[in-house]
Amino acid sequence: MKIAVIGCGYVGLVTGACLANDGHHVVCIDNQKEKIDILLNNKIPIYEPGLEDIISNNLINGKLSFELNIDNAASNAEVIFIAVGTPTDEETGNADLTQIYNCTRELAGVLKENALVIVKSTVPVGTCDEIENILNEKNKHQNFKVLSNPEFLREGNAIYDFENPDRIIIGSDEDNIRDVVKEIYKGRKNEQKIVFTSRRSSELIKYASNSMLAMRIIFINEIADLCERVGADITDVAKGIGLDKRIGPYFLEPGPGFGGSCFPKDARALIESGKKYGAPQTLLESVIKGNESRKKNLSKKISEILDIPSENKIGVLGVTFKAETDDMREAPSLSILPDLTNIGLNISVYDPAGMEEATKLIKNVKWVENSYEVANDASCIIILTDWQEFKDLDLNKIKNAMKRPLIYDFRNIYNPDNMKKLGFEYYSVGRG
Repeated sequence: MKIAVIGCGYVGLVTGACLANDGHHVVCIDNQKEKIDILLNNKIPIYEPGLEDIISNNLINGKLSFELNIDNAASNAEVIFIAVGTPTDEETGNADLTQIYNCTRELAGVLKENALVIVKSTVPVGTCDEIENILNEKNKHQNFKVLSNPEFLREGNAIYDFENPDRIIIGSDEDNIRDVVKEIYKGRKNEQKIVFTSRRSSELIKYASNSMLAMRIIFINEIADLCERVGADITDVAKGIGLDKRIGPYFLEPGPGFGGSCFPKDARALIESGKKYGAPQTLLESVIKGNESRKKNLSKKISEILDIPSENKIGVLGVTFKAETDDMREAPSLSILPDLTNIGLNISVYDPAGMEEATKLIKNVKWVENSYEVANDASCIIILTDWQEFKDLDLNKIKNAMKRPLIYDFRNIYNPDNMKKLGFEYYSVGRG
């Protein structure tokens, strides 16, 4: 099939590359010339394991291409995915749909007869209806269909998730699109994973899914706080909870709070949708507040354990919101590190993939080239992201370089007993 993907961000690139890998002819479109130039030179503007190879291979075999202009690229497409950003409007908390509607207006002038427009972006309930209205204004005599198909990709595991989806949600009020959808996703073997719903249900499924996961994270973090006070171990508690088949083991790991491009943004948008339609999402409002206060509390824990100013040099391992990504959006480090510099700490920072973007966002810290440099003469090392290379460190080398062998591990990547044997003062989350 001839497919166009509008938006060469995280979702658009993964979607376009994987569909090309399935044998479709895919053109990815973006209005940022710098991004298109990077992609045409076999580079990718994001960090996602495996993606660069897929893009390179399909550029070579002609299944994938990149364009700057919607007019040229989308006019012959049978299927058009809209995968542009829907960031939070800082003033209102709503999803900012400017990019969605701008590209829809451009698309309206070149839409092919019988084209299928698939909204991959995360959008509030009713957005697909508005997209259809905009397209209808310029295409009154053409047949086309608009459906919702939200993505559920985990950063760092996006290729695997696309190839092995838990479910493919298709929201459409049309009955005759099933065969087309199956052809698009022909690379996915289990057709039972394609779930057909109404468009509005599909739009809401995405927001509800991410908000549910955000709630689990805050819940387990608060239980971890209780474990610390009563002498329980959150590892055991989470395992005991997760063995209940009604609950399951996922997203029950405590940490510095949730971040990234989805959970904070989608939770806020769902709260605003609740206000708009008179269905308050009070539990979710508490989740957002709990996430913000958690970041502040973690900064306080560090300040309480150090003898400032005599112990004012610390190291930080990891600044991205999670491992295996360079994504800094809503990362806990964006709150924690400024709080620590404000109390007079000198901070050395290392992250395997996120430093290029992080240097634009976090000021008054020293950026170093490897994990061991953060230990030099440090009175404390803080672990904010659970990269594998941090788990594999030579801890004796780390200890010998430190002024005070103190580690505050906000990801629980080490075993407390082992750390004690190695001679560290070791603090973690929710482990008594």
